[in-house]
Amino acid sequence: MKTNTPDVLPAEPPSRAKVPIGLLIAVVALVVVLFLPLPQELPVAAQRMLAILAFAVVVWITEAVSYEASAIMITSLMAFLLGTAPTLQDPAVIYGSSAAITMALTGFSNSALALVAGALFIAAAMTHTGLDRRIALLTLARIGTSTRRIMIGAVAVTILLSLVVPSATARSACVVPIMMGVIAAFGVDKRSNIAAAIMIIVAQGTSIWNVGIQTAAAQNLLTAGFMDKMLGQRVSWIDWLVAGAPWAIFMSVVLVVLVLKLLPPESDSIAGGKEAVQQSLNDLGPMSGAQKRLLTVSVALLLLWATEGKLHSFDTTSTTYAGLVVLLLPRWGVMTWKDVQSRIPWGTVIVFGVGISLGTALLTTHAGQWLGGQVVAHTGLDQVGQVGVFAILGAFLILIHLGFASATALTSAMLPILIAVLQTLPGDFNRLGMTMLLGFAVSYGFILPINAPQNMVCLGTETFTARQFARIGIPVTVIGYLSMLGFALTYWKWLGWM
Repeated sequence: MKTNTPDVLPAEPPSRAKVPIGLLIAVVALVVVLFLPLPQELPVAAQRMLAILAFAVVVWITEAVSYEASAIMITSLMAFLLGTAPTLQDPAVIYGSSAAITMALTGFSNSALALVAGALFIAAAMTHTGLDRRIALLTLARIGTSTRRIMIGAVAVTILLSLVVPSATARSACVVPIMMGVIAAFGVDKRSNIAAAIMIIVAQGTSIWNVGIQTAAAQNLLTAGFMDKMLGQRVSWIDWLVAGAPWAIFMSVVLVVLVLKLLPPESDSIAGGKEAVQQSLNDLGPMSGAQKRLLTVSVALLLLWATEGKLHSFDTTSTTYAGLVVLLLPRWGVMTWKDVQSRIPWGTVIVFGVGISLGTALLTTHAGQWLGGQVVAHTGLDQVGQVGVFAILGAFLILIHLGFASATALTSAMLPILIAVLQTLPGDFNRLGMTMLLGFAVSYGFILPINAPQNMVCLGTETFTARQFARIGIPVTVIGYLSMLGFALTYWKWLGWM
């Protein structure tokens, strides 16, 4: 007897995901560089490192795979391509896979990587205890809640959190919900100029203060790591602050003025904002013991970072880890490993380590020096003077950042080459200082939302469009670049960094 039960069809096999076009292009770039005619002065290992660099740049620009996956791919390529290449000392001997994988993992023994991991722990502790949110709300309560004051307050919050939360993404993730609450309390439309202006200030203000404070962003710590590896010295936390903070203060003022001019608020004052901020503070209750202890440790770390080389000889990494020991102590600490491990982006640590390895291998195989020499020989950089060199290389970094979604990836790919260029240039100038100033230019993620994680966090609120973001970001970029040239001719030159 025939039933009405429908026939059960066999399940179709799941369709295979297509290979990303960016990954295919990266492989083609790798193969092309590998099989280019070998210049006589370029070692085989150096050519293979340049091929790996080409692969990395294409993968990072196209985001064909995740940064974590790309890090594993780059490590494997270095293990096999360098492992079968002849050594620089004796072309009859190959490196071997053991030596090559050691070179590919050398970045994981760098103190800058340890500092990044420590900084991410502190950022996680801030989020875990809610201290970052309390600082943000207290700042807004003191600044005031007119539309103009809210915008100034957004910058003030960014500055304060940049000092104690060493992660741009973590800072924006903390501030965004608070500012969305303020916008909701104002009763304005989410697509209003007021809402757009506040969120754009949060995103771009974060990028501006990535320049001003060394521990505010991973790319700064990566720059410090390359300084150690390639120049044998680095810039202290306080010296970075003295150099970068005045520019960041100037650009913060420029940002607020531009936003008020190009996205004029629908109203100068809106009732309810102050009450909303105060209510949020009341909801938090009194300051907890964990928050007090974390604040004490954070202030102590700031003092230790600022007095490095002046009152004591301990470097930033060592003092940061001493602070972490206190924060993880039983009873007195504020967190356990289980509390924070899920809040830490471990992929960032992996990419960071491989980035340092990539730069170090470019130097070890002489690929960076050769490429730097080619750049100098074919661009006339040796004829334009110190400020001219900074102007050209800084503009290059700003423009190429349009293709990168990660300042850390941009730093990994380009800064070792630019340091090699600086080492190749003739003349007596401060190569360490110039490296720091080029590190400033790496943080220019003002034009496209995709150019920085904090931009994407703010874009997710749907308060502004990419066009509005660029409308503010383009003049911020132009003024920021021109002001850096002005600082290079005056203030930074007086400090001896040029």
